[in-house]
Amino acid sequence: MLEDKATGALAGAAVADALGGAAEGNTPEAIQERYDGFIEGIVPPFNLDWRHARPIAPYHKGDGHVTDDTLMTTALVEVYDTVRDHLDAYAIADHLVPLLIGERRWIPELETETILLHRIFLAEKWLVARLHYGHIDPREAGVGNIVNCGAAMYAAPIGIANAGSPSGAYAEAIDVAGAHQSSYGREAAGVYAACVAEAMRPGASVASVVEVALSVAKDGTRDAVEAVTSAASSLSDWRTSLAAIRAAVEPYDTVGPHYRQPARDARIPSRTKSIEELPVALGMLVVAGGDYRETVLGAVNYGRDSDSIAVMGGSIAGALGGRAVVPDEWVTRISEASRLDVTATGPTMAAVAKDIWTKDQARFEQRAKLFGTEAA
Repeated sequence: MLEDKATGALAGAAVADALGGAAEGNTPEAIQERYDGFIEGIVPPFNLDWRHARPIAPYHKGDGHVTDDTLMTTALVEVYDTVRDHLDAYAIADHLVPLLIGERRWIPELETETILLHRIFLAEKWLVARLHYGHIDPREAGVGNIVNCGAAMYAAPIGIANAGSPSGAYAEAIDVAGAHQSSYGREAAGVYAACVAEAMRPGASVASVVEVALSVAKDGTRDAVEAVTSAASSLSDWRTSLAAIRAAVEPYDTVGPHYRQPARDARIPSRTKSIEELPVALGMLVVAGGDYRETVLGAVNYGRDSDSIAVMGGSIAGALGGRAVVPDEWVTRISEASRLDVTATGPTMAAVAKDIWTKDQARFEQRAKLFGTEAA
């Protein structure tokens, strides 16, 4: 069951990422105009001239290509596979950053083999600048970076490493994310990891995932999750609910109504604000009743940061339902298009999780033995 749920979570995230990439940055209305209706599967790029449409981001999104969300998630799984224990901010400096700058791999959106640094966006390049070149204490390196979903988008493996222990996942993700983000960006990483950890638990449900999110979230992140999931509870179909979900999260979102033209106070630290992606992902999960396909398609058609919203919703739905809920057609086509087996990281992460739990048990028994002996 552990391997099945881990594969559902990570394959579910990668598939959702590829579907959401084409729509990223656009409004629901623009998406429907471009694709003659709602996106229901793998689609071509939004911009046919994708190499030149946005010079700052000349990426081939769509056509089944995974984005930086999946590339970073895969890299974090590789770090876990190396360390085979709980991670912290220092592990990001010692292991993740070298992967970003030292190993060539196929980058689907660039259609070439190169280092990850050449694909990750500005908030993630911060990791290299601060940790590799700036030699900042990893626990504090995230301070000063823009506050967005950068650290949260690849936190699913942390939830798997702490499957069934949302509080453990939250604490580990907060530590890990300190190297990358601050404020509500760091908080979102903790809450998202906790949600995945709960979704990995046998018997978990959409309701229990939302309950966990509300129990661990702080400040504006909690307020946003509560507002969006509350609104979503009275909605039954994302096709008629996109505006309502946006209205629920809007008071907490700093980016503003125009995603490509952020407001002046966008993405700066705050105790009253939240990233948009996680509350919306949970809202889509609620609207869909946990159904993987509907959760992901709702996130994709919402637009804005659609790939990251879909990643978060898709990973939680995938963990709840296991590998079988992620459509085989999408898995096959996206794996082929991205030259990446999107089902490969699940078994790896499940094996790592078992090793971590064995070490946790040994540590617990050693502590109990010490205090037992002392008490005697």
